[in-house]
Amino acid sequence: EVNWRIVELCVTDNQAVKKGDVLFRIDPRPFQHTLEKARASLVALDQEIMLTQRTVNAQKLAADAAASGVERAKALASQASETRGRMEPLLPDGFVAPEQLDQARTAEHAAQVQLETTRIEARKASAAISGVDALVAKRDVAKAEIAMAELNLEYATVKAPCDGRVTDLKIAVGQFASAGHPVFTLVDTGCWFVVANFRETELKQIRPGRTASVYLLSDPGQRYQGEVESIGYGVFPD
Repeated sequence: EVNWRIVELCVTDNQAVKKGDVLFRIDPRPFQHTLEKARASLVALDQEIMLTQRTVNAQKLAADAAASGVERAKALASQASETRGRMEPLLPDGFVAPEQLDQARTAEHAAQVQLETTRIEARKASAAISGVDALVAKRDVAKAEIAMAELNLEYATVKAPCDGRVTDLKIAVGQFASAGHPVFTLVDTGCWFVVANFRETELKQIRPGRTASVYLLSDPGQRYQGEVESIGYGVFPD
């Protein structure tokens, strides 16, 4: 499943092995380094998420404070408007001086300007609030990279998928193993197939699904029960 040099060969040609036995090992260092790098990236990303979350929290607090400032500015503007409204009817009767009314109007205008300024600051504070969604998505990618690195490291140790016998072993320690290319054959000894040649005149009683009694010339006394799987139409020896 992975590419690299073979550093340990645990079997010999024609050796019988059990399911789970280690057949050979590929140098695990490149895959170990990739795994360590992926894990370090996840740790760094977690730290970045934590720091960013603190910044986001501070931005939210600033936005809340700006919203409170808007409410205070509204109250001051309302108070200044009410004060100006109470003083205007008193001017004709001389109960207030024109200067006092001018001051009230100026205070009202200043309060309105302050209110508008505070609203702008509040909108800016709300717009400045960021998030950690993008970093969280990156974290999922980092976790997937760790899983793949762990899998590749596991692939570096090749084990027998079944009970079998090693054949056609022509590799040695130090040779390069390429993913997708066989390095030797492992014959599955748990399931056997027999290929037999018959003349056409002998095929009349042979049909797929029928039982068959099979024995080897080397041990004719040992009989094996099987089932006819198919009849081939090609007669070329290969």
